[in-house]
Amino acid sequence: METYKVYLLENGKIPTSVYSFCKLLNISESEFYGYYNSLEAIERDFWLQVFESSLTQLEQDPIYQNYSAREKLLAFYFVWIQKMRENRSYVLLKKDNLKLYEIASNNVLDDFKNAFYKYVDTLIKQGVETREVKERKYISDKYKHGFWLQALFVLNYWVEDTSNNFEKTDAAIEKAVDLSFRLIGEHTMDSLIDFGKFLLTKK
Repeated sequence: METYKVYLLENGKIPTSVYSFCKLLNISESEFYGYYNSLEAIERDFWLQVFESSLTQLEQDPIYQNYSAREKLLAFYFVWIQKMRENRSYVLLKKDNLKLYEIASNNVLDDFKNAFYKYVDTLIKQGVETREVKERKYISDKYKHGFWLQALFVLNYWVEDTSNNFEKTDAAIEKAVDLSFRLIGEHTMDSLIDFGKFLLTKK
């Protein structure tokens, strides 16, 4: 993976083929296919590895284990973006693929997304148990999709952030997480739903 990233950073584009990449690495194609089934698979693995590395770091911290669901997600985003900073040049080269309309038509983030869904599901379950999250019929199982959009928002905000030490990204993370937990909490979402029903009955 490191060689792939270096190639991309030095050439501004992906290798033309698995063959040419293997020639650069001085390995056979069969060796390459023992690890990845395509060049795109390397890119998928990058996003998954950054996520898994972030989560591993958090789970090794005993303080994190005592956090609320909201605090855990907040901590995740901060650590995740810190890991991303180590690869910012690579991410910037791929930023056009991170837009919402682009993500819908490619699967580079799919492995990361599926792992993120599993992680967020555990946070939602914890939140329901601690009454931090309101369980709602037909809606609760959709919460994770909202959090995925939130993760993409955080990523894209950081990509475009030019503030010192990415301070604006930190602020955006705090506001986004706070809003999301207010929306799925005990009262805010219910108020919005009631208001929506009110508007519908008035038509």
